[in-house]
Amino acid sequence: MEVFLDTCGRRRVKSLLLLYFFVVKAAAACSKPKGMENTVLSDKSLLMNEFPEGSEVHWECAHGYVRDSGSGSMTCVDNNWTEPDLICKKKDCGPPKPQPNMNFNMSAGTLFGASIKVTCDKGFRVVGLSYKQCYATGWSGRAKCQIVTCGKPVEVTNGRHSWDSQDAPKYGETISYICKEGYTLVGKESIMCSETGQYNPQAPACKGGRGILTAEGKASTASVASMTSSPFQDKHDGAIDTSEDVGNMPVIISVISVVLVVGILVLFLHKFLLKRKGSYDTREDLKPELLQFQNL
Repeated sequence: MEVFLDTCGRRRVKSLLLLYFFVVKAAAACSKPKGMENTVLSDKSLLMNEFPEGSEVHWECAHGYVRDSGSGSMTCVDNNWTEPDLICKKKDCGPPKPQPNMNFNMSAGTLFGASIKVTCDKGFRVVGLSYKQCYATGWSGRAKCQIVTCGKPVEVTNGRHSWDSQDAPKYGETISYICKEGYTLVGKESIMCSETGQYNPQAPACKGGRGILTAEGKASTASVASMTSSPFQDKHDGAIDTSEDVGNMPVIISVISVVLVVGILVLFLHKFLLKRKGSYDTREDLKPELLQFQNL
């Protein structure tokens, strides 16, 4: 009887122990896994509500990041998750696709989140966004470089220009001007469409008369006049000012020339009259004026 009771007691204790281990085993579980830097749970793992012993979850790289190494799996062991081995790094968008006459300032780098500035060559302007940003899908922002244009050339009175196209002149193109006969061009004969969209220089003008001097011509005339007057200015250091005498010299020379010519004509006339009257000359028929010049 004692042996039977002992055997039954052992069996009961063994059953209780097995039940205890099964309950404890069933109750063992891990808590919901926490997110890691630059990683997120996979869609399948996000749908799990319980994480019993031996459960496995998977991690993926967050938006804008790519897998560098590791599998991304974790397992629940003794109520704890194993250490994850997934390492993620930022996506590299790389240099943007090159476009005609376009340049990029990539001093901020080309990794996820970076921004670069768009610039154009001289004579071109940015159409669209001036910046591009690196997203998970690549570079955002559309832009292109368009050549600068100027307004149609202005018309000038009494002249015409060489532009005959319906399109607006583009950067670097030149327009020439010409005046009608009898008019003088004042300014530069050619203008160019600059990178600012303005003409350089401004359009010229056509003025009446051939004797109109341009600004350059006036400067040259002033220079010549200055050079001509300088010798006389140097002579003013003396006590006597002879500038007025020098100015009257042409008039004095003209008067002397007229007197000489008149005297020569009188002499020729006198000899002619003598030949007609003979060798005897009483001078009675000469007018007082002629006698006056003869006595000079």
